[in-house]
Amino acid sequence: MMYLSRLRLSRDPQVQALNALLDPAPGGEREDAHHRLIWSLFAGDPTAQRDFLWRAEGEGSFLVQSQRPPAQSPFFEPPETRDLAPDLRSGDRLSFLLRANATRDLHRGDDKKKRQRVDVVMNLLHSVPKAERNAKRLDLAGQAALEWMTAQGMRAGFTPERVEVQDYQTVTLPGYRGKRIGEPRFGILDLTGTIAVTDPDAFLAKLGQGFGRAKAFGCGLMLIRRG
Repeated sequence: MMYLSRLRLSRDPQVQALNALLDPAPGGEREDAHHRLIWSLFAGDPTAQRDFLWRAEGEGSFLVQSQRPPAQSPFFEPPETRDLAPDLRSGDRLSFLLRANATRDLHRGDDKKKRQRVDVVMNLLHSVPKAERNAKRLDLAGQAALEWMTAQGMRAGFTPERVEVQDYQTVTLPGYRGKRIGEPRFGILDLTGTIAVTDPDAFLAKLGQGFGRAKAFGCGLMLIRRG
């Protein structure tokens, strides 16, 4: 059993006074603050591993998929929670919405054991002259997203039928204070489209785990509905 919850930051004036800390300006610090906030809803066991996925919806609103229903928190309004147990069959077509940190492993040099994890969009952009990158950014993001979703589907029991890029941005890892050149960044793809389920069990298992990396920073939650 999984749960899907809609959360909203509390409108209590004492909480609103902390808004600059709870909902900072866009960037890695914001994702880090949001992650810590949502942890407050699942903080009953200090030894527990993170068992939830989340995404920010803007204006202090969040969607959270979890293995446990969220608890009450002084930072949030009472959660709106429902059971999440999709009844899927092979061949079902689903519309999806996904915010993902999409990466792949590349072999470097002749040593097949040496691999480097790269962002799929950044990897394509590196081969484009800097003067042309802005113009080609979304086209290359669409190409990279389709290839990545196809690879995901082979392992997770679905076939992508349509993949559209709504946005692509890069975010600096929180806590970094060095020079901009060489700063550690990760890419975030906002994707929508349709998929066809080929293996319901594999797909539901992956749905619970999330897709891609950077799940602590609001990536990986796939929202689905029947097409």
